[in-house]
Amino acid sequence: MTYQETLDWIHGQLKFGIKPGVKRMEWMLAELGNPQDNLKAIHVVGTNGKGSTTNYLQSIFTKAGYEVGTFTSPYIMDFRERISLNGVMIPKEDLVKVAEMVKPVVDRLPLETDLKSATEFEIITTMMFVYFGEIHPVDIAVIEAGLGGLHDSTNVFQPLAVVCPSIGLDHQAILGETYAEIAAQKVGVLKEKTPFIFAEDKTDVLEVFIKTATTLSCPMYRLGQDFEALGNSRAFDFAYREETLSAVKLAMPGQHQVANASLSIMTSLILAPAYPKVTTAVIKEALAEAKWLGRTEMIADNLMIDGAHNDESVAVLVNLLKSDYADKKVHILFAAIDTKPINTMLEQLSDFDSLTVTTFDYPNAVALEAYPTKYQRTTDFTQWLEQVSEENDEQLFVVTGSLYFISQVRTFLLK
Repeated sequence: MTYQETLDWIHGQLKFGIKPGVKRMEWMLAELGNPQDNLKAIHVVGTNGKGSTTNYLQSIFTKAGYEVGTFTSPYIMDFRERISLNGVMIPKEDLVKVAEMVKPVVDRLPLETDLKSATEFEIITTMMFVYFGEIHPVDIAVIEAGLGGLHDSTNVFQPLAVVCPSIGLDHQAILGETYAEIAAQKVGVLKEKTPFIFAEDKTDVLEVFIKTATTLSCPMYRLGQDFEALGNSRAFDFAYREETLSAVKLAMPGQHQVANASLSIMTSLILAPAYPKVTTAVIKEALAEAKWLGRTEMIADNLMIDGAHNDESVAVLVNLLKSDYADKKVHILFAAIDTKPINTMLEQLSDFDSLTVTTFDYPNAVALEAYPTKYQRTTDFTQWLEQVSEENDEQLFVVTGSLYFISQVRTFLLK
């Protein structure tokens, strides 16, 4: 296959939708020699913060000199971002090579079993396991769960540690209506005696986490109880028992990033005996440089893009804007997909100087006429961006609402 034929084949599986469960994954991986069993990997689950936490962990272990694989979703600029080595996306020829290995097994799945056809996410997840477990072995991988955890396609390996930045109300039709139900799905990736590092203080979530971890004899590390982070993204102090890291600086702003970075520090310290090149000096240096596309990303001095795509992540963005940019007039452009709580997201964002809604080219993007009439609207995001200029330093322009939307905006801006 050519590279384009490979992409067309993978995306062609989108028609099979989302099918929770790991039986198709287990069958395909068994046919491929179970490459996932060769992996040493961290599993990152949760509602918000997975991508940033994965990025921090990748940055730390790469800076320490290890070969690090990451698996993330969705992508922002290029599909190959989803499978990356040391922060660099998989080469096109390698993507084609692994696809050609996997495709015959994918084709046989509905013919030889009653499990039906594999989904797009199952295929790319299988490709990742083959790539990191066989074609290009890595010292450590950081694997971000897709949807949930217990029935997620990634839940087929024995993790070195499980990390959970947050639990929010998202994908409720699949994961459950309550925080506790969603927490049970996320923590479903936990295996016996696996370290569990998390940042949650909701009582019902904690009950689920503690019960599951205790049943499986998993050591727990809870931010704010077992380890602490005091300060902000410009400088914070991390403490765990006798271990301290002072004046840790982050390249990405926001108190939520302090939490995500602290989870990555704690995880790195737990795994440091097996990865002795991970030192406190390496950790601090890596975090000061780590950036993540589309998350509080400053495209210009007065233009931010942020993939806040549910109520919880919008609340985090609002807090950041109010705390770090209180001296600016804030103007927001919003577009989202139709599975999100549009009204409550917009209500949170309506506190600022202006809020404009728009639509974009995506199958289930919210149509312009579907937004509440009280909000300003524009048919074309490029027209809204025309007001942004380098001289306008008293204003801050923020594009948010969907990672798919900001991907298109980012592509346009960088052209």
